[in-house]
Amino acid sequence: MKSAPRRSDDTPSRDRSAQPAAGGGAAGKGSARRGTRPGFLAVCLALASMLVLSACTVPFLPAPTAKPSTSTVDPSIAASAPKGLEKFYSQSVEWSSCENGLQCGKVQVPMNYAKPDSGDITLSVIKLPSTGNKKGSVLVNPGGPGGSGVDFVRDAGNTLFTEKLKANYDVVGFDPRGVGRSAPVTCMTDAERDAAREKVFRKNTDDGLAAALAFNKSFADQCSQQTGEVLGLIDTVSAAKDLDVLRAVVNDAKLNYLGFSYGTFLGSTYAALFPDNVGRLVLDGAVDPSISNEELTAGQARAFERAIRTYVASCQQQNQCPLSGSVDNGVQEIRDLINAVDQNPQTAKDGRLVTSNDFVNGLILPLYNDQSWPALTQALEGAFSGDVSQMMRLADLGADREPNGTYSSNSAFAFQAINCLDYPMVTDTEGMRAEEVRLIQDSPTFGSFFAYGGVNCKDWPYKNTRTPAPVEYNGSAPIVVVGTTGDPATPLEWSQSLRKQLENASLVTWEGEGHTAYGRSNTCVSTAVDDYFVDGKLPQDGLKC
Repeated sequence: MKSAPRRSDDTPSRDRSAQPAAGGGAAGKGSARRGTRPGFLAVCLALASMLVLSACTVPFLPAPTAKPSTSTVDPSIAASAPKGLEKFYSQSVEWSSCENGLQCGKVQVPMNYAKPDSGDITLSVIKLPSTGNKKGSVLVNPGGPGGSGVDFVRDAGNTLFTEKLKANYDVVGFDPRGVGRSAPVTCMTDAERDAAREKVFRKNTDDGLAAALAFNKSFADQCSQQTGEVLGLIDTVSAAKDLDVLRAVVNDAKLNYLGFSYGTFLGSTYAALFPDNVGRLVLDGAVDPSISNEELTAGQARAFERAIRTYVASCQQQNQCPLSGSVDNGVQEIRDLINAVDQNPQTAKDGRLVTSNDFVNGLILPLYNDQSWPALTQALEGAFSGDVSQMMRLADLGADREPNGTYSSNSAFAFQAINCLDYPMVTDTEGMRAEEVRLIQDSPTFGSFFAYGGVNCKDWPYKNTRTPAPVEYNGSAPIVVVGTTGDPATPLEWSQSLRKQLENASLVTWEGEGHTAYGRSNTCVSTAVDDYFVDGKLPQDGLKC
């Protein structure tokens, strides 16, 4: 998820679902954003000032020099290959030095696990080598669906992961199938994405809904034509099978894994498919696999409503806050701003039209990390004075749009494609409009921007391959689930539910604000996670940090 609205990914109109893929962005109207993890980006945003108007990158700390190498799979590990997949599990990987002490490589996996001889795809992987006595590898996924693990480790690996973890493990990131450099979903040029972002469909009218459906039908056709057959094979079950191939080629008999947000869904899927191969799994900011897309969307809408209220209360305690009166009054002032932009889209200083969908995307991104709240306050100050440029820049950051107008990832495209395979969705007009009513009740501020997710998948060229159900895990290795009390994208109750479904698990709760905990909370959480990975010490179930 690190989604909920996206973050993680997604478009125009009062609801991002019209074509979340078009602009990338924060509020994923309807197709609930399962989440990505923009933790390192939020640190940049926390610097506030004019920095939020320019590209922000994370400075690299010195890393050990990594020499090019070839990894060969131990025969005993290669023997774990399911029948017919032996060549994938026994492949050697050429690790070449890429940048800042990192190593990059390519791993072959079958495009279709049901027909492993019908063609291969290539997964892009990156490794931050251990600085000490290596115990093995920890594979990481930052969320999404659609988040790039390669970018995550490249941009945040030296700063987010603790010295203890890096001393004992190689940290390995990968782009899941359909994402980034791994058989990516391709749908639009950057110019087409920008043009699509400004489209506004009024879903509460028959003409507006018809126009949105027609647009998404055309968009789906583009994705199918440009991406090819793999578009129907990037579901999470297939990605979890890739994860087992990755486990083998990094020479680990058991999978050690740290997944954030949507990455928890990938991790729990893996645990159900390969219970005997589970080593040490940490699932931070959990997605509940048992709930429907509509329940997921409603849960996020409620959580983001709580988050905006918490932000407003905090803002009003500061010396300079553009929100006056009580928390209710402050939240209403934000709603009035959204409505004003909805009725009359404004123009940013760079000449681009700013729709209400853009505005909400800008509002939502800083809610992923309370260190980013000053940046949100600054953007709101500008908006109240008639300048929405900073809010648009926040929306750009959530959409992976660079100041030069290029998009740095395909996460929005991948998000839609994977969700359409993973979830059956309500796509009939009556059902979508009834859902909007419920969402507005759950979240008066954001509810309408979460509605009509079914528009995204109604005419998708591939039908869903999964029905939501509780995860069934019967492995002997205990799993650690981490939840955050003020998480707006993956509310705490989802982590609590996943812990119960796994049974052989321990729940750690961080009492804080923002999305996920490890790497952005406190030493209580990092120590619990590190001791589990390094020393095999399972945190006390119910530990509160």
